[in-house]
Amino acid sequence: MTLLDIQISVEAERWSSEEELLTFSSQVLNPAAEFLREKEEQPFPKMPTELSLVFTDDAAIREINAEWRDKDKATNVLSFPAYPLEPGGMPGPMLGDIVIAHETVAREALDLEKSFEDHLTHLLVHGFLHLFGYDHIETDEAEEMEGLETRILAALGLSDPYAGQDPL
Repeated sequence: MTLLDIQISVEAERWSSEEELLTFSSQVLNPAAEFLREKEEQPFPKMPTELSLVFTDDAAIREINAEWRDKDKATNVLSFPAYPLEPGGMPGPMLGDIVIAHETVAREALDLEKSFEDHLTHLLVHGFLHLFGYDHIETDEAEEMEGLETRILAALGLSDPYAGQDPL
């Protein structure tokens, strides 16, 4: 059963082709969706829920961050749920949008001594969980979200990105 209908938009030159990004994103997000369904009993609609991924640059994400979050700075990933959703709630036909900035991902990957692909994987999972209502504003929410991220990333063969850190 296909849970996601992933749509890709590439708006910056440094990213790979749409086809490559769709393949990569599918290899991350489809297993993440299956993990949520199987391990967290996350319901999904009968028809695949649409997920939009926008691969952009720091300048564009800075504008989006300023407009929607009143933060005039670039960031790595932004998530925009199509509908408000609590963890465990049924998503609608459209899950939402995830926007990712290439320069910030590359810079952070270098600082963290991770490959670009591993850091991108983490950010895709992180943004994906936000669309399901997970957050990290309060400590208990951060612990829940980071624990779930860690388990999904482990299932994808990646180490704990939060090892040795306090919850965000």
